[in-house]
Amino acid sequence: MIGSLEGLIVHKSPPHLLLDVGGVGYEIEAPMSSFYGLPGTGERVRLLTHLVVREDAHILYGFATADERVVFRALLKVSGVGPKIALALLSGMSAADFARCVRESNHAALTRIPGVGRKIAERVVIEMRDHIDALGAGMITGGGREGAGVIAAQDVAADPASEAWNALVALGYKPAEATKMLKGVDTGSTEERIRRALQSAAI
Repeated sequence: MIGSLEGLIVHKSPPHLLLDVGGVGYEIEAPMSSFYGLPGTGERVRLLTHLVVREDAHILYGFATADERVVFRALLKVSGVGPKIALALLSGMSAADFARCVRESNHAALTRIPGVGRKIAERVVIEMRDHIDALGAGMITGGGREGAGVIAAQDVAADPASEAWNALVALGYKPAEATKMLKGVDTGSTEERIRRALQSAAI
C-alpha cells in the first residue's frame, strides 16, 4: 500500500494531477477540497494517498488532510458508494461540512452530489455516523491537517473555463449541469471557478 507521496507537480487537470517522485510519474485523482490548496506546477507537495485496485486499473487517490482520507476510506465501505461518489462528495464539501451533514442527518445536502440519491444519502448518514463520532470534534472544527504539506498557490491554466467544465463532468455532473453551474463564473483560476460552481450547486 502506498501511504503517501512527495514530489513535484508536473501537470494539473482537476481532479487529476501528475506527480514526479524521483523520476517516476504518478497519476493521482484528488478531491477538489484537496486540489484548492495545491501549489503550482513545478512545485513540491506531499499528499496522503489511497490505492484502489480494480481488475482493469490501479487508481491512486491523493488527499491534503488525514480527515479527507479517513472519510474517503470510510465511504468506500458504505453500500452503493464507490471511489467516484466518494471523490464527488469530498469535492462538493469539506470533510468538516460532510461531518456536519452526517451528524445533522442532512440528506438534502448529500443528494445534491452527483450519483447520490435519497437511499444512498440515508445509508451514508446511518453508516458514517459512528465513523464521524469516533473522529471526535477535530473534524468539525477543521482539524486533522497534519501530514498534508500543501502550500496555497495558484496555477496558471491555459483555459480555466474548459478545465473547470471538464473537472465538473469528471466529478459526475452531466455536461448540461456543468454548463449551467459555470454560467456567470467567468473569472478566476480553474480551481476558483470550480469552487464557485460547486458552491452554487450546494445552495
